Amino acid sequence: MTDPYWNHNVHHHPAVLAAVPDGCGTALDVGCGDGLLARKLAGRGASVTGVDRSPEMIELARARAHGPGNVTYLETDYLADGSLPEGAYDFVSAVAVVHHAPFEKAAGRLARLTAPGGRLVIVGMTANRTVLYWLVSACGVPASQLHARRHGGKRSPAGMPVEDVHMSWAETRQAAHRLLPGCDWRRTLLWRYVLVWDKPREGGSRAASGTAFPAQPRGD
Repeated sequence: MTDPYWNHNVHHHPAVLAAVPDGCGTALDVGCGDGLLARKLAGRGASVTGVDRSPEMIELARARAHGPGNVTYLETDYLADGSLPEGAYDFVSAVAVVHHAPFEKAAGRLARLTAPGGRLVIVGMTANRTVLYWLVSACGVPASQLHARRHGGKRSPAGMPVEDVHMSWAETRQAAHRLLPGCDWRRTLLWRYVLVWDKPREGGSRAASGTAFPAQPRGD
């Protein structure tokens, strides 16, 4: 499908989609916003649930629903709503969501929602705390401007919630490896990190839970 708009989160959608495991039966997109990624996941999973705590975003997602009828949108806070079944989703994605809550709490909840043998993908944001990280971030400016020019500018749905980030790159990476042993974590050029974690099957070894990174969109 053709994206109706482009921004740094949408830029990373191909990386999320490339990580969907073969035979995925159920997928959960946390912080689905207007449902753009959930609609893309509908072509990869038998059943997709998009959740967002913003009533405005869920209303927009439902208004834009089209194509496959295997997507359900729920207005809910994934951290507080106990009705979301833990261990039930073959694939869980969270794009620009985790920094809205303490990392340990958010990552732990997402891991519990993921089914044994399933996969979790987080596209997150962190804060620059050192001169080196600011210099690395500066390298992304030309790439961002080029992509924005190619896509008619950088835009997001009206009313999309915005939250400042607090953890640094190093703090986030260390916490990810501690909380999700065997995960793959890497920083991209456009000011995001992509985390991929395969949840061990019941009785499986956590040391074997890692997975190789899928191909990243050009420009990362």
